[in-house]
Amino acid sequence: MPGAERTTSTAPSAHLRNARFAVAVLTAMNLLNYVDRYLPSAVKDLFKKDLALTDAQTSLPLTAFVVVYMLASPIFGSLADRYSRNRLIAAGVALWSAATAAAAFAQSFTMFLVARAAVGIGEAAYATISPSLLSDYFPPARRNRVLTIFYVAIPVGAAIGFTVGGILGAHFGWRMAFLACGLPGLATAALVLMIREPARGAFDAPTLCPPVAASTWPEALRLLARNRPYLFAVLGYVAVTFASGALADWFPTFLARHRGFTLAEADTLVGTTAVVGGLGGTLLGGFCGDRLRGRTRHPYLAVSALSLFTATLFALLAIRLHDRFAIGACVLTAQLFLWFYNGPINTVIVNAVSSALRNRAFSVSILCIHLFGDALSPLLVGAIADRASLPLALALVPASLLVGTLVWAFAWRALPEGTDA
Repeated sequence: MPGAERTTSTAPSAHLRNARFAVAVLTAMNLLNYVDRYLPSAVKDLFKKDLALTDAQTSLPLTAFVVVYMLASPIFGSLADRYSRNRLIAAGVALWSAATAAAAFAQSFTMFLVARAAVGIGEAAYATISPSLLSDYFPPARRNRVLTIFYVAIPVGAAIGFTVGGILGAHFGWRMAFLACGLPGLATAALVLMIREPARGAFDAPTLCPPVAASTWPEALRLLARNRPYLFAVLGYVAVTFASGALADWFPTFLARHRGFTLAEADTLVGTTAVVGGLGGTLLGGFCGDRLRGRTRHPYLAVSALSLFTATLFALLAIRLHDRFAIGACVLTAQLFLWFYNGPINTVIVNAVSSALRNRAFSVSILCIHLFGDALSPLLVGAIADRASLPLALALVPASLLVGTLVWAFAWRALPEGTDA
């Protein structure tokens, strides 16, 4: 298309260098984000004892973070349409890093809760804007590959958060874990300022609507509500986020209480399987999605639905079994297939809307997946655990994964060919 030719022919080597630098920096930033996000889950029982909390209270910091994060995302979605995207991202990274480090100095549960909530403001900037920024560097056919690289940082970061958090917590206390994991983000914030912004929408297909940014939120929401590929992608995403939020926050504690693991062993198992299964699953999911192009309609929805069904079965086994080796094998397999959707589903969201609507589309997606997903699930599991048992509460995980499977499978078969799914 003409816009793409102008972008790439003027200075192709410079554009490629800028694009690669942006991918590297934003991926590193995404990794640090998930180190921080899952750190509280790794040291849950440590700050529970120090601050004299109940099980339900130990999940409130994660819930507070998610609530602020999802509410701030639409604000940054609007700001990104008018202001420099790299500056907004850099400010967000600096804020979340400082807030993470500040949690180390909390002397009460309220102070700790406020610090974790403030992290959500900073992370909302990066999560809303980064996929839009990256998509403007590449044509639609290459976005799945690029977003797969970007989202590989999620399992790796989560694994580091669990593993390093567990080690630091066991040897130096939970406060040192927060301090050590918060400060490196300040360096990443400086690097984000060096990213050169690409032209907005240069690679977008001319058929995508709207050609200009929606002037009001009601108008933007109307456009998104009519976009069936986008709607189905987000609905399934909500179910997966509900399940993964509960699993990440509570599974190490479940292993320590009910399967004979020490906290350090449980954190190490979850961290190791997250990095191995998550890294392999994200890469394989992106690869399989591209390989299915031209072989089935909506290949990204197809690979996401099929892999999520497999993950559902192994997640159920991981919760039910008692043998350590069997638990580890099932967790690894569940993690592998659970992460297949990462690049493909976000590619569906990116390709379903134009650049003019993309920032708001991601902000609405973030709001929905957290409002109805992991803002609720850790607290709900904790509340059920207080009143019944943690094993019973964790049954919500495979149930929610099955809902996500059904949504994406229906979209794969029901959406007409020619949509951007």
